[in-house]
Amino acid sequence: MTDSAEDTPLPLIAHLTELRDRLLRSILAVLIVFIVLFPFANDIYGFVSKPLRELLPDNATMIATDVASPFLTPFKLTLFTALFIAIPYVLFQIWSFIAPGMYRQEKRFALPVLASSVLLFYFGAAFAYFVVFPLIFAFFTSVGPDDIAIMTDINRYLDFVLKLFFAFGLAFEIPIAALIAIWAGITTPEDLGRKRPYIIVGCFVFGMLLTPPDVISQALLAIPMWLLFEAGVIAGRLLLKRKSQQEQ
Repeated sequence: MTDSAEDTPLPLIAHLTELRDRLLRSILAVLIVFIVLFPFANDIYGFVSKPLRELLPDNATMIATDVASPFLTPFKLTLFTALFIAIPYVLFQIWSFIAPGMYRQEKRFALPVLASSVLLFYFGAAFAYFVVFPLIFAFFTSVGPDDIAIMTDINRYLDFVLKLFFAFGLAFEIPIAALIAIWAGITTPEDLGRKRPYIIVGCFVFGMLLTPPDVISQALLAIPMWLLFEAGVIAGRLLLKRKSQQEQ
């Protein structure tokens, strides 16, 4: 009786110990990447701010309004960059912790979805940097009064672009969200197909909120989002077809 009572907490303790170890490994991975990248902090900030700096007038520069901004802003960006790079390893640690408790069929579904979600988030961030940023900053730097000097604060610029990176990274997760909803039985490809007009309108509204008020830049965000939604619906149909074949 005593032995049984003493043995009961062991599985929970073992799980908590494993969770602690995997969290420490994830933090250590981010820290190692950060240490490697920190000597290049100013270069990383220069790369991220390039889309705006290339559009500034000849005599305009970015400025730092806080005393510590020249140090803290590249520091913060490098920390986010380290986390961005280490995401696959962090997700691997999460996967290794939860995978033993999953059925084989769930593992076959979850692992490709997890890998695809990481790639799509990276694609979304890259799309924001290479396509959206030049359009947004070209618009912002061209509509101001001629007698107003453009001198953007480096910290405010970083906050702005980090929000966009995160927003576009999430936007590119649309097919994953659709696929998970179909797999979980929350909806069906046919139901999503019937809601297509609302989805398209929602994509353009989202594009309007995140881009300058012109049709071209809105379409550059809304159309990829719509195509990603269609990809999620197609993947959902294939998933259900494969699932039905396995059950037969």
